[in-house]
Amino acid sequence: MYRFALRPRWVILHVVVVAMIVGMVMACFWQLRRLHGKQAHNRLIEQNYRHAPDTLDQVVAAVQRSGIDSSQFTRVEFTGTYEPEHEVAIPNHTFGGAPGRWLATPLRPTGGGRPVLVIRGWIPQAIDDTTPPINGVEPPAGTVTVLGYIQKTETKGFFGPVDPEGKTLTSLARVDVQRFSRQYGDVEPFFVTLIEQVPPTTNKALLAVPVPELDEGPHRGYAAQWIIFAVIATIGYPLILRRVARSQEEPAGPASTDQAEASRVDSGT
Repeated sequence: MYRFALRPRWVILHVVVVAMIVGMVMACFWQLRRLHGKQAHNRLIEQNYRHAPDTLDQVVAAVQRSGIDSSQFTRVEFTGTYEPEHEVAIPNHTFGGAPGRWLATPLRPTGGGRPVLVIRGWIPQAIDDTTPPINGVEPPAGTVTVLGYIQKTETKGFFGPVDPEGKTLTSLARVDVQRFSRQYGDVEPFFVTLIEQVPPTTNKALLAVPVPELDEGPHRGYAAQWIIFAVIATIGYPLILRRVARSQEEPAGPASTDQAEASRVDSGT
């Protein structure tokens, strides 16, 4: 009944279908891993961001003790003086759908210690000045008190632009603290995203970068879609084979029936 399924072209089709089903199941588990990672990320934000702000010394000690991963989104409050002449822009960031860039400025803490790179906020692309400090959104002169949350340095993935070495850049492709330190000098191995500052930057064109939203993304839905596709293929393909097998066992058409009847007459049956 199913001998046709052993023909080479059918064997190839079997292999392709099985490979597709395995790929769908793997894609489902990949989306579930991404979902679990997003959930863990959200728990980290809730745990650290809602905690009372730490001092810079406490944050530095925690990072040195346990690494940056567990300290991300910890709020920190400290005083210092901006060095706007060393400011860099981080392009390709949107706010409310509008294109723009972040401004990252080193802040030298009061009382000593390594400077910290601070994301002071977002400015629209319409501000075309690229020479630090950006005209109109300069940080306050003198001592400021900042409240922000810490994040680990951004690194290049498989794709993405590479910031050239050996020169001082006014724009970086990402918040790469290590790359910034190679043109500026020693800084803390993390950066701080500003929440509020006293005294504030008066220009309203500089907007605070919002805290990441605590959503799980589309991963749960994508995982469900992949497993549904796998189930459909697992059930549907055997049904197709069964249908083909039955079609090959069906009685011959009218012409063939007439020929068979004539043969019986000729043979005297």
